[in-house]
Amino acid sequence: MRGWWLVALATTTLTACQPSPQQASSVVEEQAPVAKREPYTVVSPHGERVDHYYWLRDDERTDPEVLAYLEAENAYYDAYRADYQTLTDTLEAEILGRVKQDDSSVPYQKGSYLYQTEYETGKEYPIYTRTHIETEEKQTILDVNALAEGESFMQARNLQVSPDQNKLAYVVDNVGRRQYELHVRDLTTGETNATGLSGLSAAIAWAQDNETLFVIENDPQTLLSKRVLKYRLGEPATSAEVVYEEQDDTFYMWVNNTTDDAYVMIQLDATVSDEIHVLDASTPDAEFQVMAPRERDFKYSADHIDGRWIILTDYQAPNFQLMQVETAALGDKSAWQSLVPHDEAVFIDGFELFTDYLVINERFDGLSRIRVMPWQNPEASYEIAADEPTYVMDFDVNVEQDTDVLRYNYTSLIQPTVTYAYNLATQEREVLKEKQVPHYDASKYASSRTWAVAEDGTKVPVSLVYLKDFNQDGSAPLYQYAYGSYGSISEPWFRSTIFSLVDRGFVYAIAHIRGGQEMGRHWYEEGKMLNKMNTFTDYVAVTKHLVAEGYAHPNKVFGMGGSAGGLLMGAVANIAPEHYRGLVAHVPFVDVVTTMLDESIPLTTNEFDEWGNPKEQQYYEYMLSYSPYDQVSAQDYPALLVTTGLHDSQVQYFEPAKWVAKLRHHKTDDQPLMFKTNMEAGHGGSSGRFSRLKEVAEEYAFILDLLAQDQAADE
Repeated sequence: MRGWWLVALATTTLTACQPSPQQASSVVEEQAPVAKREPYTVVSPHGERVDHYYWLRDDERTDPEVLAYLEAENAYYDAYRADYQTLTDTLEAEILGRVKQDDSSVPYQKGSYLYQTEYETGKEYPIYTRTHIETEEKQTILDVNALAEGESFMQARNLQVSPDQNKLAYVVDNVGRRQYELHVRDLTTGETNATGLSGLSAAIAWAQDNETLFVIENDPQTLLSKRVLKYRLGEPATSAEVVYEEQDDTFYMWVNNTTDDAYVMIQLDATVSDEIHVLDASTPDAEFQVMAPRERDFKYSADHIDGRWIILTDYQAPNFQLMQVETAALGDKSAWQSLVPHDEAVFIDGFELFTDYLVINERFDGLSRIRVMPWQNPEASYEIAADEPTYVMDFDVNVEQDTDVLRYNYTSLIQPTVTYAYNLATQEREVLKEKQVPHYDASKYASSRTWAVAEDGTKVPVSLVYLKDFNQDGSAPLYQYAYGSYGSISEPWFRSTIFSLVDRGFVYAIAHIRGGQEMGRHWYEEGKMLNKMNTFTDYVAVTKHLVAEGYAHPNKVFGMGGSAGGLLMGAVANIAPEHYRGLVAHVPFVDVVTTMLDESIPLTTNEFDEWGNPKEQQYYEYMLSYSPYDQVSAQDYPALLVTTGLHDSQVQYFEPAKWVAKLRHHKTDDQPLMFKTNMEAGHGGSSGRFSRLKEVAEEYAFILDLLAQDQAADE
């Protein structure tokens, strides 16, 4: 123990030595922290495995030896990056320079007020305000900057105003563990009360009496959402009544109100199954009623309008269909009536309800689009037109049903978000706001789509952005992003940060690999469970395609992914390291088998239908075959930057810590392997808007410095 600590301290001499670029990486690796190896046997029904770095797991996050190791890695990384601090500072200034610091959201109406989120110059956190429509009196309902004073981390989530508009309920996390405390503010007096309820999820629902709240209590060990509590304002926390408790640990739980505020909904969600319980919000002491009992391979979600429920479901519809049912027929799935039938070519992603219109967010050929359907004349449905070959169209805030105006957002890789008010009757649109991005000129850039061919012949879409005068001659560096899990769609959003790389000649690519739902539900099914390897090989196929087509130089390819995308980076590092100059893995899920064997670890039981249950042999063996930690071997690896948060509740910090330690022991190259732990944050990194951007600057500087080293070595 003492040995590696002394070695880590020696990194302070790194900048003083000033090795040549050719020597830098090998010198750095010689000075890297070396974690002790201490055998620990991981037992499973299908064999034992020895884990030499299991000691790095400390659920309390207080073990001095563990914390010292993490701090040593941080010191090592700080010493390494000191050599290019000027570059990091330059990038940080550029990235922050593209932020309009005194920004605000488009106001939306709810009741008698217009609600808005505002940011002030120099401040890290949002300020939530509302303005009375008649009197035009403006009121700050919550200033998160004030909450953050004296805190190293602050997150206020899910602000919910009571039906009478006089109270604000919200939850707060000042650690980063996503375990929240409930607060309620009286908007007529400004008085704020901590309810004493803590260890909660972020979910909140109001009853119509303006005094009753429904929240969710998490299990303190697994952090799973377990119990729905009914709480009356002003009562002690101990008086909160459990009105529902979930016994199946494969389900996540959420509670909210329907858009019309008529009902409270408990939404239970597993990978392959859903169940909704509903309660008339005007009778908070009544019993919840099941909308449709859970079944395996049956998913649904719902919203309410004018005495009926509109349901989005995969019932006999892999790409989902829309159905409807009268409230009186709740509990009987056989009473559901088809509204928008299933289409094998179109994936239905969501919907909004209006008095005269149903508006659908759907996907065709990998791109999102919005369809409008009049209730009185469904055959007259139409699409809202898009303007570019690769783009995103999605709903903005729509909380009023009795209106002909839909608010939606349009963006692309080169178009900052535009928020439109679209008149559903006249089909005319009005720009409510175009996001202002200082020091950005869209005319300098171009975007396009291309298609890679995977190992099994499947065509994989890729979204690209580059300088307009880009020469497709195979000389450019490439920054390739992907996620590819949970059916999550990697949309081609506008990302202002990426232009610090694009302006330096990079091509930015989003690989829409299997495991997401870009191409429909089958795209997800073909990238999970026993098909998970498709996610990794798709990513490599995209890289090969972009190099072969001249979008990138084969020795200048960089990959990035986070969380399950960090798993992707870890798997790619093992199976195709020769194709990447460097990889960045943020909060990576890399110790798949050990984590999924341990049901005390948060989220494990929820994930069995995503990855498989390793207590079953076929899943154990398959997961073992790609688990990045288990597949580390004596081979050359790309340069790696790995990050985590000490308080991460999604991917525990010890997964990347162990992975890095094992890589150091086995890898045969002298490329830099850097590991940073944010000691005051969780899964999402720093909580402030500027501090998050500083982390992006660090990542880009790591990549650009590697290119600078290569260029110097070639000269």
